[in-house]
Amino acid sequence: MNLREALSVRIHVPVSPESFRAMLAGDIAAGERDPVLAAILAIVREDNPLGDFDLYKGVAEIGLGWESFTPGPDARPTFGEAALTSLSPTVILAVHAPCSEEDPGFLEAMDRILAVHPWEVPVIEIAPTWLAERG
Repeated sequence: MNLREALSVRIHVPVSPESFRAMLAGDIAAGERDPVLAAILAIVREDNPLGDFDLYKGVAEIGLGWESFTPGPDARPTFGEAALTSLSPTVILAVHAPCSEEDPGFLEAMDRILAVHPWEVPVIEIAPTWLAERG
């Protein structure tokens, strides 16, 4: 076994209730029709380090969940209302990037994701990790 250094990126993406219901019902193409998720997936699939596994490009794990949050009085939430707890249908994209956090292609892709993400405070986790490869 060999180990390859990479970045683990988890992007929490809001989807419409209709897209979420369709995905839960097994319509795997519903995410491709959701405008926000489709825009972020398009960036992941471009020529950049996101989801680059040499023989495979644009690799992303897609998990369904909900975000729970309570906007403060000065917030302008995309979904929900100030001072009321909300549950938002969310897709969590788990992507690996075999590069450093200073890689220009990685930084440019992340800037583009932040630009299309509709949340006032996007939830995007980035952490160093190791990927196991056959030796």
